[in-house]
Amino acid sequence: MFRGHSYRNMDSKGRLMLPPEFRDHIVAGDDDGRLMLTNFDGCVVGYTVPEWEAIERSFYEANNSSKKIRAFQRFFIGGAMDVQLDKQGRILVPPYLRQYASLDREVVLAGVGRKFEIWSQALFEAQRQEVEEDFDSVMDELAANGMGMRL
Repeated sequence: MFRGHSYRNMDSKGRLMLPPEFRDHIVAGDDDGRLMLTNFDGCVVGYTVPEWEAIERSFYEANNSSKKIRAFQRFFIGGAMDVQLDKQGRILVPPYLRQYASLDREVVLAGVGRKFEIWSQALFEAQRQEVEEDFDSVMDELAANGMGMRL
């Protein structure tokens, strides 16, 4: 599982050092340090290869008669890129994904369970503030979806 968040700097070539705990989780998947990156929700999302394969299977098994689902599949799977951890524990974020997520030098890696997200630091902070300002509404929605939380 990917958890926590980490402030990082991406170099001018788009290389990004992953936190050790993220690297360990990726390597534990026994895929020689490979992972999948794609575009989603205004950020770049990273998946282990086994998790990505399960996502692709779910698309193939779904009824694709919906134009919206086909468009989303085209966006999500069509935007995916197989990347490799280098010897220093870095990944290369492709230019089109950096552009999509408005990534520059300062980024935030956020672990969110089965995936991690790469955010522009400015957008991450704006998202966090938005959640904090709407906290009661979010908690109500979680409870309504059976995800009541004890804090």
